Amino acid sequence: MSSRREFDIAFVGLKPGIHEYQYEIGDRFFEAYQSTEFRNCAAQVKLSLDKKNGFMLLKFEIGGKAEVVCDRCGSNSLPWNLLDEFNIVVKLVDNPEEMNEQEEDPDVYYISRGESHLHVADWIYEFLLLSLPMQTMCDTAEAGSHPYCNQEALAILKKMETGEENQSESTNPLWKGLEKFKDLDN
Repeated sequence: MSSRREFDIAFVGLKPGIHEYQYEIGDRFFEAYQSTEFRNCAAQVKLSLDKKNGFMLLKFEIGGKAEVVCDRCGSNSLPWNLLDEFNIVVKLVDNPEEMNEQEEDPDVYYISRGESHLHVADWIYEFLLLSLPMQTMCDTAEAGSHPYCNQEALAILKKMETGEENQSESTNPLWKGLEKFKDLDN
């Protein structure tokens, strides 16, 4: 990221109404967060800021592509489409620290009435991470058919699925004595 200032919005001088901002997010953006979640990221973030009297409505629209780590085979070049939308309400108050501690809604954030700038880089980072599903992996039908799949890891998983690896577990003498407790109905 060339400058952290590009993610600061001077909202004090803005007239009430909707103001739009565009951000191009690449790999350099993630260096500040020491994140390894994304590689070859080319994301676009459209921010719509609706300034009202005493609060602002922020709408982040995420789009683009990135390479992520596949949770199935461990390959770190799984192409992923980023597409999501997030909303935040920013309220201007006299005691923002106390209000932020008490607030239960994660989509409401408080800042001091004396603030003049809104820093949005942390929200953009968080929303990019949230635009990924809990598990990132290629479709089961496509597993192994793409050049980014780790064939060695997939072969080991296939062995485990068929039970070749689990056969040694059933003959392990460590578990032999526990078989008598298997069907107790107490």
